[in-house]
Amino acid sequence: MDENGRPPYPHLYQINVSDGGVPKHPVLEAVISKTGVGGDRQQNLKVHGGPDRALCLYSQELIERLQDEGHSIEAGSSGENLTLSGLEWEKLKPGDRLQIGPEVQIEVMSYTSPCDKNAQWFRDGDYKRVSQKLNPGWSRLYAKVLREGVVRPGDAVEVQS
Repeated sequence: MDENGRPPYPHLYQINVSDGGVPKHPVLEAVISKTGVGGDRQQNLKVHGGPDRALCLYSQELIERLQDEGHSIEAGSSGENLTLSGLEWEKLKPGDRLQIGPEVQIEVMSYTSPCDKNAQWFRDGDYKRVSQKLNPGWSRLYAKVLREGVVRPGDAVEVQS
């Protein structure tokens, strides 16, 4: 484990679900299917969900850097389903495939657009701080599910570009 008590390899830091809206709350394991995370729901299906947006991903390290800037964001706050740790986040891009644990494989499809419902987690309401256009490398990512299965925090994450 590293100084933060995390495995020394890229891994699934936290799984987050809600009955719609933010924040999403942690669960100890989840079934990942083509439609998303079991037990999770989105409020606005025009902009969230669907096969190419089945999962929303974000980086624990970026969350910590945002906290260092004075933002109150935490894992799950911004609506991500899977908070990942130990990846070179700024290098991830649409087309990259990720293996999560022994079963699940996903493909990054797009950068997410920042949502004003996340303004509450950002100092001065600056939710566009995580805009790919304004701050490349800081965006959450949408992914589709290629192979379904169960995931748990601590599962290894491998990038297959």
